[in-house]
Amino acid sequence: MRLIHSALVAVLVIALGGCSTSHYGSKESGGTLLGAVAGGLAGSQIGGGRGKLIATGVGTLLGAFIGNEVGRSLDRADRIYATQAASTAFESYPDGRSVRWQNPNSGNSGYVVPTRTYEAAPGRYCREYQTSIVVGGRTETGYGTACRQPDGSWQVES
Repeated sequence: MRLIHSALVAVLVIALGGCSTSHYGSKESGGTLLGAVAGGLAGSQIGGGRGKLIATGVGTLLGAFIGNEVGRSLDRADRIYATQAASTAFESYPDGRSVRWQNPNSGNSGYVVPTRTYEAAPGRYCREYQTSIVVGGRTETGYGTACRQPDGSWQVES
């Protein structure tokens, strides 16, 4: 379940990065790459020694698979809607209030809800959030943390 959360965070990273599919290649490639990274990071948090190495490898493979599937399902317009919703939520909405998005062409939808705001370092604000994406009638949920960058943009940290 945690790997699904990591894959969704990877999708949000793609969305918040505002990249086009031509920058990363296909949607599947971008989703696979970021899913693998997120899965590897999630796996590296489990166990120690050899067990940690195995968990990292398994997390990377599962994250790559899940990221590929999610990347295939979300088109560029979906990512734009998700990006706008996340930016609005992080910038303007209080904790607990969700911002919903829906692509009328694909029928895909989702929401982002900030759950906690805090100052990570002097002048560096972060927001924990939950997100949900509905693709083809299937709902996937995730969570993460986004922090404000010096230029005013928000970057997903985890």
